[in-house]
Amino acid sequence: MKYIADLHTHSYYSRATAKSSCLEGFYQWARIKGINLVGTGDFTHPKWRDEIGKKCVIDSDGFLTLKKPPRDLPQGFEESQVKTEEIPVRFVLSAEISSIYKKGDKTRKIHNILFAPSLEAADRISKKLLSLGANLTSDGRPILGLSAKDLLEITLEADDQAYLVPAHVWTPWFSLFGSKSGFDSIEDCFEDLTPHIFALETGLSSDPPMNRLWSKLDQYTLISNSDAHSPQKLGREANVFDTEFTYSGMFKALKTRKGFLGTYEFYPEEGKYHFDGHRKCNIVLDPLESKKLNGICPLCHKPLTLGVAHRVYELSDRKKEASMDETPFKYLIPLPEVVSEILGKGPSSKTVQSFYARLIHSFGSEFNMLLHAPLDEVESKAGALWKEAMKKMRTGKVNPKAGYDGEFGVIRVFDDQELDKLKGQESFFKASALKKKAP
Repeated sequence: MKYIADLHTHSYYSRATAKSSCLEGFYQWARIKGINLVGTGDFTHPKWRDEIGKKCVIDSDGFLTLKKPPRDLPQGFEESQVKTEEIPVRFVLSAEISSIYKKGDKTRKIHNILFAPSLEAADRISKKLLSLGANLTSDGRPILGLSAKDLLEITLEADDQAYLVPAHVWTPWFSLFGSKSGFDSIEDCFEDLTPHIFALETGLSSDPPMNRLWSKLDQYTLISNSDAHSPQKLGREANVFDTEFTYSGMFKALKTRKGFLGTYEFYPEEGKYHFDGHRKCNIVLDPLESKKLNGICPLCHKPLTLGVAHRVYELSDRKKEASMDETPFKYLIPLPEVVSEILGKGPSSKTVQSFYARLIHSFGSEFNMLLHAPLDEVESKAGALWKEAMKKMRTGKVNPKAGYDGEFGVIRVFDDQELDKLKGQESFFKASALKKKAP
């Protein structure tokens, strides 16, 4: 069975998250996006775990189903005309842990995602962390003075189907290979338990071809997730499976790559740590430029934040990136960003949100329009300009402005002259096809 999974999210118990980051909110937006499986996030938080237990039934296959799923979509959206989801939206127990500890001559700051097959297994992991003095109530993503290796050992002891996947492995500040506090190899971090690591989360600022520049990562399945702090951000990146729609089936696919079809990816330039730079000084540099400056900001003379591209090329042992055939994935730009560019309004504006809702109504889900709808169908429903936008996005003919030092990049489908020309040729949407229904 083919399905789409976004396995890394956060509940409203995590810091800097939306109040709508609840099970019902994620369920609603999973339908809008076209996602079939969503990570619960934050299962180590006792109140969130209790909420999951009260609101969900855990199936024999290890996934969770909402007892009372919301019938409606969020306000402003209408039921899809296209049924892209042939299976219900389910959840899988997940949590992100921040480990800050001293190893060797450095302070390490590593984020890892945990997965549990049952609430009982999640309880065992949480109780063990509590016994070691962890404060699990202050944040849905707790900060522990526990090494990544020790966290992996606790996870393995809790259940033989509990797993750990290193999160956004290239992010400078909090990741396995991060330039500020990470390691130069997986073995340095997990030591003798390294064989229990079978997958790595690439993060928003890198893509599979970049990761395949380093031959030591060939044995690992590369996954991508949104790390969503609000339901609207679901599906910024996601994974595609064609296997049993079960917990064991999904992890068997991740271990063997049989049934794992690949990922949907941000253009990595859009990630907020792609290039090197110093945000306070508005300095952004590619790795070659920053190397010439010895990693020092030319304005304030302080160290630059070395981005993901720099760190990947620093550790890589290949000169040529893998092709899309070797590492299956598809690039996407979140649909609200494309709407924002074409309408010339902010992504959160009412104008953009209203038009976005009309596209969802017409195409059934965001992923269906971005990646699957035939271009002729896009033209017939939305117009020639939208056909051109989807064609350019799918073929990678976009205009990137790379992110750096915590500042998101920007990916534009058109340049200004091109957009003005296309707008002048015809109305940029067909009112009859995208007509908004009266409430």
